[in-house]
Amino acid sequence: QVQLVESGGGLVQPGESLRLSCASSGNIFRIYIMAWYRQAPGNQRELVASITSGGSTNYADSGKGRFTISRNRDNAKTTVYLQVDSLNPEDTAVYYCHAALRGDAYWGQGTQVTVSS
Repeated sequence: QVQLVESGGGLVQPGESLRLSCASSGNIFRIYIMAWYRQAPGNQRELVASITSGGSTNYADSGKGRFTISRNRDNAKTTVYLQVDSLNPEDTAVYYCHAALRGDAYWGQGTQVTVSS
């Protein structure tokens, strides 16, 4: 079992930045990739960025240059961050953390990001 808890969302104005956090605990040593997804109203959930257990990162085209995924590890948990800069209204969505294990996967509960003036 892996537990994922997101935080850091909120209401921001266009052009501002946010840092989202995803705290993972449980069988974290089995995780081989962690990712951030987002889902806007009426849209499908889409990948934003991912990071492998080896530290390799990948970004969706919509986030290249504005999104940065990073990770901090300690013995008991791993926290994955998503730094989002130059936010615009099209970034409004629920952002979800995802952890992929061999033969299993977990989602967090999501954190709402709203970009509005």
